[in-house]
Amino acid sequence: MRWEELTGDRFPEAVKECGGVCVIPLSVIERHGHHLPLGTDMYIGREVANRAAAIEPAIVFPDYIFTQIPEARHRAGTISIDPDLMIQLLDNVCREVARNGLKKIVLLNAHGGNFGLLALFNMLPLYSPRDYVIYIVHALGPLPQGVEVPWDASAEGHAGPGETSMILAIRPDLVRMDQVPTNDEGRALGRLRALREAGVQTGIWWYADHPTHYQGDARAADAEAGDRLLDARAEQVARALRAIKADTEAARLQDEFYRGSASPY
Repeated sequence: MRWEELTGDRFPEAVKECGGVCVIPLSVIERHGHHLPLGTDMYIGREVANRAAAIEPAIVFPDYIFTQIPEARHRAGTISIDPDLMIQLLDNVCREVARNGLKKIVLLNAHGGNFGLLALFNMLPLYSPRDYVIYIVHALGPLPQGVEVPWDASAEGHAGPGETSMILAIRPDLVRMDQVPTNDEGRALGRLRALREAGVQTGIWWYADHPTHYQGDARAADAEAGDRLLDARAEQVARALRAIKADTEAARLQDEFYRGSASPY
């Protein structure tokens, strides 16, 4: 069920039907190589959420693009929100979702740059009491086991064959396969290799390796493989939704924690 497609009269009934679960697909607007649309993560996050909710009913929140992407500020079309506003806005949205009766909020991450943001955001409910629980689920990662694809895993990456295949399945009209590089542009430049090998991390690491926001080799992308990937991701998310619906312990422990933190002595 799409939040924006429900009527106000239908909404309370939908909340009950989905067990009070809302999925917020988190994405960004950023460059994806030369051949994919700026909204690649948005399209993929939306599609995975919709397919998962068709398997395990949930209310899917409208596209949420205001997340972490300062590393692409040097590329045209990027929308990069200030960090304090980014966190406040997501917190505000979660509170509004809960106010509407959805007390289990699933942040479905469709953007690799959000891992740091979500690690922090996931701890915010420990600072002040909430009447809802936040669950984080990732709609990206290694290729799902058992899914056959016509490329080697070493070719994967940002705007690589996986993402390209999924967009070919969702919006083929937006893919410019004729613009996929035929050289080694997708290979990491390794400009901070010495630091990385010494276990040192910097904020400029992604730009150091992939300044054109292209990683891997998308030439083997295939729409049918993309459809299989979307189904596999949706199945993974649906399994998570079932576990979240069955969960009563997280909210109980959260309330227990709040009582203890209010009076630690």
